Amino acid sequence: MTIDHKIILNEVKDYMFIALGLAIYTIAFTVFLMPYEIVAGGVTGLSAIIYYATGFHLENTYIIINGILLIVALKILGVKFLMKTIFAIFTLYFMLVIAQDLIPKQANGLPFKLMGEGQDFMSMIIGCVMTGIALATVFMNNGSTGGTDIIAASVNKYHSNVSLGSVLIAADFCIIGSCMFFPQFGTYMERAHKVMFGFCVMTMENYVLDYVMNARRQSVQFMIFSQKWQEIANAIGTQMNHGVTILDGHGWYTGRQMKVLCILAKKNESINIFRLIKMIDPNAFVSQSAVIGVYGEGFDEMKVKIKEKKIEGEKHT
Repeated sequence: MTIDHKIILNEVKDYMFIALGLAIYTIAFTVFLMPYEIVAGGVTGLSAIIYYATGFHLENTYIIINGILLIVALKILGVKFLMKTIFAIFTLYFMLVIAQDLIPKQANGLPFKLMGEGQDFMSMIIGCVMTGIALATVFMNNGSTGGTDIIAASVNKYHSNVSLGSVLIAADFCIIGSCMFFPQFGTYMERAHKVMFGFCVMTMENYVLDYVMNARRQSVQFMIFSQKWQEIANAIGTQMNHGVTILDGHGWYTGRQMKVLCILAKKNESINIFRLIKMIDPNAFVSQSAVIGVYGEGFDEMKVKIKEKKIEGEKHT
C-alpha cells in the first residue's frame, strides 16, 4: 500500500469515527438532556437554553452561531484547519434535525422522558457519560465540534499564554450562567437550580472526556530481571518492533552482575509483552508500573512552549 493510499484511508477513518462520535452525542443530548431541560456548555448548550426559553429550534440556533464563528475564524485559522470542524458542524446539525423528528414528543414539544418523571439526575449522569465518550471519539480522530472550540483556537493563536482549556471553561461558565437572565426558567431559585445542574454537566462531561482520552494514551514501564535477558530483548525488539533499554544491575544478596531490561510501552501492549516473557523465561522477575506520561518518538509529543527571548539568549551565550 502506497503512502498516499494510507493517508486517504486514515482520513476516511477519521471522518467515520467523527460521524460515530456525533451520532452518540446526538442521542445523548436529545434523549437524556433535552427532555429534562438540562443545560450544558458549548454552542449546543447555548442553543438548548435559547430553545427552552423561546422555543426557537435548537438546530437552527446551532447552525447560525457556528456559521458566524466559521466566517470569522476562516481568515484566522484557515480552511485546511477547519475542514473537519465544518464537516462536524453540518453533520451534527442534520443529526439533530433527524433525531428530533424521529423521537416522540411531550405535550410541551420536548422529546419524551425515557427515564420517566423525576429522573433528572439519573438522566444527566447517563447523558454526560455518553457526551463525554462522544467528544473523546471526535477529538481522538482529529475532529472538533466547532463552537467554543473555534473561539479557543483563535484566542490561542494570538495569545499563546492563554490555554485552550481556560478559554473553554470561561465560555462554558458564561453560557451556563446565562440561565439566570431568562425569566422563562422561573424564579431565581429555579434558575439557580438549572445553573448548578449545568455546572454538574460540565464537570462530569469533562471528567469522562479526559478519562477516555488518557486511558488510550496510558503508558507503563517494565523492569525485567532474567538470565535470558538477551532472548527476551530480541523477541520484544523483533516481534513487537519495540525499543528496549539494557541496564547494568548488581544483586546485593548474590553479589552477581546482571542485566536489567527497561521497557516503556502503551498499556494495551502489556499482555503481549508478558506473553513473550513467559514463553522465554517463566521464572523471570518482572515489575510493571504505571507512568504519568511518556514523551518522545513513538509516544506523546512534548506540548510546551519555549519563550523566544530565552532561546535567543541561550544562542548568544
